[in-house]
Amino acid sequence: MAFYFFDIQSGREFFADEEGLDLPNQKSAEIEAMQTLAGMVKDSVFVDDRPDMAIEVRSATERLFCVSLVYRKNGTKH
Repeated sequence: MAFYFFDIQSGREFFADEEGLDLPNQKSAEIEAMQTLAGMVKDSVFVDDRPDMAIEVRSATERLFCVSLVYRKNGTKH
């Protein structure tokens, strides 16, 4: 088991995870991050402003990975 921290970025807002979760492995952390992001997206469907969202997962010592959603309207250049 290891502690994973899930820092949330929504638009310009940043929320650092100070508690973390004790999970058996990185695969479990990946699932947790994707489910959390999916819930955030679901909650934002009815909001006019749809910011880019990301969850950066880290251990106590390093950044491990990031899952994100980038929202673009038609006509937006990449």
